[in-house]
Amino acid sequence: MESSPDVAIVGAGAAGAAMGIVLARRGLSVRLLEKSEAHVDRVRGESITPWGVEEARRLGLVDILIGAGGHLVPRLVVFGEDLDPAVALSRPIDLTTMFDGVGGALKLAHPKICQAFDDAAEAAGAELLRGVTRVEVEPGARPVVRYRLRGATREIRPRLVIGADGRGSAVARQIGVRVETDPLHHIFGGLLIEGADGWADDYYAIGNEGNGNYYIFPQGHGRYRLYYAYSAARRREFAGPDGAKNFLAAFRLASIPDSEIIANARPAGPCQGYPNADSWVDRPVAPGVVLIGDAAGHNDPTIGQGLSIALRDVRLVSEALAGNPAWTPEIFEPYVAERRERLRRLRVSAREFSRFRCEYTDEARERRRIALERIGRDPSLALPFQVPLRGPDELPDDVYTPAVWHRLYG
Repeated sequence: MESSPDVAIVGAGAAGAAMGIVLARRGLSVRLLEKSEAHVDRVRGESITPWGVEEARRLGLVDILIGAGGHLVPRLVVFGEDLDPAVALSRPIDLTTMFDGVGGALKLAHPKICQAFDDAAEAAGAELLRGVTRVEVEPGARPVVRYRLRGATREIRPRLVIGADGRGSAVARQIGVRVETDPLHHIFGGLLIEGADGWADDYYAIGNEGNGNYYIFPQGHGRYRLYYAYSAARRREFAGPDGAKNFLAAFRLASIPDSEIIANARPAGPCQGYPNADSWVDRPVAPGVVLIGDAAGHNDPTIGQGLSIALRDVRLVSEALAGNPAWTPEIFEPYVAERRERLRRLRVSAREFSRFRCEYTDEARERRRIALERIGRDPSLALPFQVPLRGPDELPDDVYTPAVWHRLYG
């Protein structure tokens, strides 16, 4: 058995690498075990909403993201098929006033986020191993981790294992946690484009038109991530050799200005769609093991909370370790309780947002029309739409309930 670090982190994506940075900066020995040789575009995890940027600021990670090309977007504009684009542009949501020192939402390609955090973790003193396969974790007071690297099986016994190996986590299965999942409601697809110079890059856009809910996230230098929520019946339309072409065609929209600039851009990555459904783990811990990020369950991507959730996980778990010399399972109870309630609140918000934005029947369109009218008379009714921006604990408690949505159109 080789020498063991204080902490073994399974997965060196955004969550795992961010944890590696924080713990290594605090003087702990950290080993990151990553299966990929290079991070690739998987059409996920590229938008950090203001509450997540605040988490990154508290962790000392914002400068890393900006240095890697992170694009801070100060405004959000909500468009719609029943709304004149000029009127929508005249009333943007200011994202710079939500948290002190946070200049908006941050947009950056997921592979760049992961690589920037990997590099920073190594610079802080963490050891990063790539090409790791067959990771096996045995929980216990002194957990055991076995893995394969360059044809050899290795074994270590760290003080703690952090599972950050994403959706379908092998670590979660091995420690026997129970994963619960919502039913499928719609498909959430994405495509990276380039050559869209001339379209605005100082706001990001969201809106409904026809049979889809669209998002346009600028990443700077003429690159944008497009997201599109559509019914499962349209899966084939955006798959196969014509998938990207059809996806771009869906962005020829009357409800946004200059949509032809977006629709005529070049694909710069894969066109992929994913089920929107939430998954969650009520107790993401076992003796000697704790799960963070998507390994501990993920929110419906329709409201874009994945990276913000992961950064909060990193902060709470790292603070638990710093505040307790004995790393027993009990030190993670505050994290477990906070994460359970955080994911519950975000799950309610995502369910209602998906029902409101990602249904395309006449009844759904009427709900949106009624809501728009009521918000015009009483802007406080728009508070539920602030949840993805302000997070799970900045707004009154009733905003995180279905009832507040029903007041919009009920």
